[in-house]
Amino acid sequence: MQQRTATAAAEMLRAIAHPTRLRILDELRRSPRCVGSIEHILPVSQVNVSQHLTVLRNAQLVNFVQEGAVRCYYLTQPELVDRLLSALKGKRHVLTRTKEDVRREREEKGQCAKHNSR
Repeated sequence: MQQRTATAAAEMLRAIAHPTRLRILDELRRSPRCVGSIEHILPVSQVNVSQHLTVLRNAQLVNFVQEGAVRCYYLTQPELVDRLLSALKGKRHVLTRTKEDVRREREEKGQCAKHNSR
């Protein structure tokens, strides 16, 4: 992964990495929502919802349309958000390997060069 790509990905993950923002994304995954309706679903103030939406918008995960004084938000990358949230909600399998398993895999992939410690 290129450095620029890694940096952009880390910034996006940082924007997602908050329980309230995860819940906002989950709600927007169902349908576009206005700030007031998000406020009624989540136990946070409208100001707090707006702050979280700004973080998500800066990460290019959401955007809004203005209807008078009301902003209605939608996902800008619905497939990405759907895959991420689905993966986070699912049961996670934790892989455990022995030292021999790791050594064998490294040999198979030609990554078994010995490096001298300094």
